[in-house]
Amino acid sequence: MLKDLVSYAERNGLPLLARKAEEALQTATAEIAAQEDDNGSGDGRPGSLH
Repeated sequence: MLKDLVSYAERNGLPLLARKAEEALQTATAEIAAQEDDNGSGDGRPGSLH
């Protein structure tokens, strides 16, 4: 969803929105990776997003 927002913003001349959406995407990616590291491989245990 965030990738779609980045693409939309870039196509429609909204560079600030594109930049903020990209930052949010990077933050989300990092947090998900950290959760997977904390909980093994994201096997459905509490706290896992998978």
